[in-house]
Amino acid sequence: MEAYLLDWANLLMRWLHVIVGIAWIGASFYFVMLDNSIRPSKKDEDKKRGVHGELWAVHGGGFYHSQKFLTGPKDEPLSKNLHWSYWEAYSTWLSGMGMMLIIYWIGAKSYLIDNSVMELTSTQAISISIGFIALSWIVYDQLCRYLEGRDKLLAGLVFVLIIAIDYALFQIFSARAAYLHVGAIMGTMMVANVAMRIIPGQRRMVAQIRAGEPVDGRPGIIGKQRSVHNTYFTLPVLFIMISTHYPMTFSHEKGWLVLAVIMLAGVFIRQFFVLKHQGKKVWLYPVFGVALLVALIIAMAPNTYKSPMPEKVDPNAPVISAVSDADVLAIVQTRCAMCHAANPNYPGFYAPPKGIILETPEQLEQHAALVASTIASKYMPLANLSKMTDEERAKIAFWAAEQ
Repeated sequence: MEAYLLDWANLLMRWLHVIVGIAWIGASFYFVMLDNSIRPSKKDEDKKRGVHGELWAVHGGGFYHSQKFLTGPKDEPLSKNLHWSYWEAYSTWLSGMGMMLIIYWIGAKSYLIDNSVMELTSTQAISISIGFIALSWIVYDQLCRYLEGRDKLLAGLVFVLIIAIDYALFQIFSARAAYLHVGAIMGTMMVANVAMRIIPGQRRMVAQIRAGEPVDGRPGIIGKQRSVHNTYFTLPVLFIMISTHYPMTFSHEKGWLVLAVIMLAGVFIRQFFVLKHQGKKVWLYPVFGVALLVALIIAMAPNTYKSPMPEKVDPNAPVISAVSDADVLAIVQTRCAMCHAANPNYPGFYAPPKGIILETPEQLEQHAALVASTIASKYMPLANLSKMTDEERAKIAFWAAEQ
């Protein structure tokens, strides 16, 4: 019953995470578009009111007129009907951390820890997880403070910081958990930017405007900087959110580098849209981003498997010249069927993962390609809890190649 309820908690939290994530990223994309699309007003009265720029838009049968004031309107009260954008960010982070709790902290032994990477207790692994998330924000925030006004250097160092975190996590956790922690860390940076820098600064500016005091524009400059960072984080974070369905990426022997390349491609593609809003169509950015992805796909492409043993298997091991269906079924029933069964007997599973049952030759043949790819990537068995050997993986790969 506990596993059943945890599955429902996972499903509902994931659903919530997607809903509020769409709201947050949608709002972020909209305001980036708005900020980069505004043009100077042609009316002198607007300039006297402090209008920095404006945008006319049409959508859903209506016409909209947006105006931007850097430090609020001049010689007129600030409307009490002031919309704040922050609940989307907070809800996305809270639901994401809820999933972290349900999947990676409660299920630390299955999903967070990989003893072939580093032997940890659940308490140690969870403590490291929390520590990485919190410390990464502190380091990032201090970089932003120290390099205020030096945006290009800061952007480069932030990227280096994230890649260093990416590499370090792959030396500690399971590959899947490492990916998700990079996403959680970037998401934490994004929400902390909103909660600790953007919104407090805007509240100070609003208070000054309403009190009739001179407005300090520095909080707005800082908020803009952090908002720009957030928009470049979005595509990498979105990729990480869906990456758990594609072990070919995170289970690669250089999974940290795969993620680095994909994140960089996302940044280049996002840059194109940012510039496009400014009326600059610099096609080099998306072309380079797509080229990075194509090069990665080619570099990661598996060789057609015909050799009797995969790479990195003990060269002194006996050569495999033939593998029967019965041999493979025996391996799968020993190493996989405790979870992939009509009635799993492994603790924490009440239903077969993804509905895949591997108890009969027909079921194994039906899922042959998927079984071979996930086992070859070492994503399965989870954290190799059933201790599948390299020779057994080689037999399954050889058998699948002969199908």
